[in-house]
Amino acid sequence: MKTIKILSLLFATGLFMASCSNDDETPEEVNEEETITTMTVALIPQGGGANVTFVSRDLDGDGPDAPVITPDDIVLATNTTYSGTVSLLNETETPSENVNEEIEAEADEHQFIFTTGGGLNASTAYADEESDYVSGETGENFTTNNPVGILFTLTTTDASTGTFTVTLRHEPTKPNDGTLAGAGGETDITQTFDVTIE
Repeated sequence: MKTIKILSLLFATGLFMASCSNDDETPEEVNEEETITTMTVALIPQGGGANVTFVSRDLDGDGPDAPVITPDDIVLATNTTYSGTVSLLNETETPSENVNEEIEAEADEHQFIFTTGGGLNASTAYADEESDYVSGETGENFTTNNPVGILFTLTTTDASTGTFTVTLRHEPTKPNDGTLAGAGGETDITQTFDVTIE
């Protein structure tokens, strides 16, 4: 009789322990946002002309210092199409970390959004898509046509002044309409540049 009671008790305890430790689900991997201190936008005019490069550098990140933008007089030519690239660095590391490598490896989770404002006579278009990049972790080729925006074109028309804003969104909704509202997601970095077209 004692043996039956002990076996029953052991069986019940085993069931209780099994039900308590039945947590087979793997926790979802947290993909932390990138640390980005420096954004460089390089524009090369198609058909000849002067290259234009502008940089935003914010070495204290969320600290009190505002980003330093150079040059402070960004001038583009009228009626010109520029081939553009966006490069991102984390300069808190030594040597500097090339953040573009992570964006390329996770192309399906990133998208640059380009916005003009203040009457700037310019428009942008994407010149790349996810399938242009290969995942660094899995070696898997992306097969979708969703844009990323590391490569883009910027086309100017008449003389004007205004702003050009570059925003990197993390985990945006894809596909989207190329606007901040349509993309959603979280902002990794955003910078507005004052531009003159002449």
